[in-house]
Amino acid sequence: MNKNIKLIIFDCDGVLIDSEIISATVLIEKLRELSVDIDMGYVQRHFLGYSFKSVTEKVFATFSVSLPEGFEAEYRAALLEQFRQELQPTQGIKALLSALKLKFCLATSSSRERTSEALRISGLAGFFTATVFTAEDVTRGKPAPDLFQYAAAKMGVAPSECLVIEDSRAGVAAAIAAGMQVIHYTGGRHISGAVSQVSDEFPQVPVLDSWAALVELLPEAE
Repeated sequence: MNKNIKLIIFDCDGVLIDSEIISATVLIEKLRELSVDIDMGYVQRHFLGYSFKSVTEKVFATFSVSLPEGFEAEYRAALLEQFRQELQPTQGIKALLSALKLKFCLATSSSRERTSEALRISGLAGFFTATVFTAEDVTRGKPAPDLFQYAAAKMGVAPSECLVIEDSRAGVAAAIAAGMQVIHYTGGRHISGAVSQVSDEFPQVPVLDSWAALVELLPEAE
């Protein structure tokens, strides 16, 4: 790995916050009301890391079901309620962010409103006061490189000097397309079959299963 890193770009869901099982469970339940029957494995393979707009398009393309007006708002309201009851930061992330010497920011496929609330609930909002970039900032979401390129430009760092930490195939693909180094984070509770999917497609990408191990991959981070 190139050690000339000046910026770490964190994904949010499944990386900073252990949210993916909660999100998937709520989505599965809401889609079942429309007779779209999927399971956790399906969400991992097809929806992980994608924006809600992309998920909507995938549901229509696969099941010929158009999500009704108000579906997204209902889903997000139900999700935030579950977040308030269950959401936690990933283990060790607060200690890492407190100790980081490198610049860092957040780039997520989620909406700005949901991201802000999730950071508040998980106790991470103070680490990202003006460094949050979301799918709403660009036209094309992951796996397109646009969001990571946008974040790097706003942070004033060249893509070649950025390290992205992602949990999803879409996010890893976006980072590579952006010309950035990337690590596949597998410390979230939702990771199972998704690990082999990413590793099979991107065997060159280092895997990180805990935040304590990041220092071994990037000693200058702390």
